[in-house]
Amino acid sequence: MFQIGKTIVSEDIIKKDFLCNLSACKGACCIDGDAGAPLDEQEAKILKDIYPKVKPFLREQGIQAIENQGTSILSDFDELETPLIDGADCAYVIFDENDTALCGIEEAYNQGVVTFKKPVSCHLYPIRTRDYTEFSAVNYDQWEICDDACALGKELQVPIYKFVKEALIRKFGEDWYTELEQVANTMTK
Repeated sequence: MFQIGKTIVSEDIIKKDFLCNLSACKGACCIDGDAGAPLDEQEAKILKDIYPKVKPFLREQGIQAIENQGTSILSDFDELETPLIDGADCAYVIFDENDTALCGIEEAYNQGVVTFKKPVSCHLYPIRTRDYTEFSAVNYDQWEICDDACALGKELQVPIYKFVKEALIRKFGEDWYTELEQVANTMTK
């Protein structure tokens, strides 16, 4: 672990490799698990505001889940997250012609309908952040469904922090990421 500003960062995000391999996993992170994507309060408000524009991109099951549960929900731990369809798929998930799970919010973004790309927790994956009173923890969330992504990242030598560069800058800013790169350069020498 090391510190950058008010964050405590796991060395795994520098030392481990990762590159999403959607052709292998088919977007399993959006359809497996037992919870929706973590959201902050601002993202929950954004999802509520943009839902009418995103709705045409969603599957009927997702629309029903959102209209029954809301555009965001509170978990059993009182944390905001995206709703699920029958306790499995994220309500915002859609599928392409190859049955690969994609994000309906991101599809609306890619087509210029909304300016919000997707929840930052999704954008950051496989990094998970947790805010505490005095600092934020930045950790690697290792999940076996991403083994192919780890193998591809290792083969192409893409460390996690480089794979999620855009998301880390979105979450913590350019200066924070520059400092992370400096730490990485000293750790990998």
